Amino acid sequence: MKIVTSVTDIKLALKQALAVISGVCLTETRMAGKNQGVNPTKPWRDFARVRQERRPFNSSQSHRISRILKRALDIIIAASVLFLLSPLLLSVAVIITLSDWGPVFNSHRRLGHKGKEFGCLEFRTTRADATAKAQVTVVGDILRRSSLAKLPQLINVLLGQMSLVGPRAITKEELSRYGEHAYAYMAVRPGLTGHWQTSGRNDLSYQNRVSLDVEYLSKWTLALDFAIMAKTLSALLSRQALLPRVDS
Repeated sequence: MKIVTSVTDIKLALKQALAVISGVCLTETRMAGKNQGVNPTKPWRDFARVRQERRPFNSSQSHRISRILKRALDIIIAASVLFLLSPLLLSVAVIITLSDWGPVFNSHRRLGHKGKEFGCLEFRTTRADATAKAQVTVVGDILRRSSLAKLPQLINVLLGQMSLVGPRAITKEELSRYGEHAYAYMAVRPGLTGHWQTSGRNDLSYQNRVSLDVEYLSKWTLALDFAIMAKTLSALLSRQALLPRVDS
């Protein structure tokens, strides 16, 4: 019994020592992250656990399946549209190139899933040597008004950097304007279209846009995505400029 007691005591002592060491390491890691303005404990996952009752952070089996289906639909639809519109996309690329021999695409840094930045693609709509937003080409103006400028973002969707439907693609500097909802934003992929784009476009205040993004995050379902895509398609077919203008 003495041997058993001794072994038990040793195990207990080791567990206590490991707990102390782990606590010290975790504290130091958190302090280091805090000093650098970073939460090292993956805050979007913490937020998900706290708000499990809110979609898309519900961890139930049905919602996990819905998220998988959402990604599958992103891939299928994006690939299909790119294939069907490939003649149009190639024609636009040739016209842009011949207009002033500049690059076909512009790539803007945007914040994506889990806070990772990516290059958000758009057809170039300004002069190749443009230094001001006002220097929009004739072709570029048509692309903006028709929302064709954003079609290259389907490539971002295929790469897993964006989704067909989601919150707006924002810059790192804009994230602070989401306040306590910043981590919720980083828990999903930004969308090619979204809730705020189908609710008033550019006449909405920035705060209202943020509110609509947050509403989408809390109420997300596949049915909501389909409704937003239907409204987007309807507006495009009726020649309403629904998607936001391209920021150069």
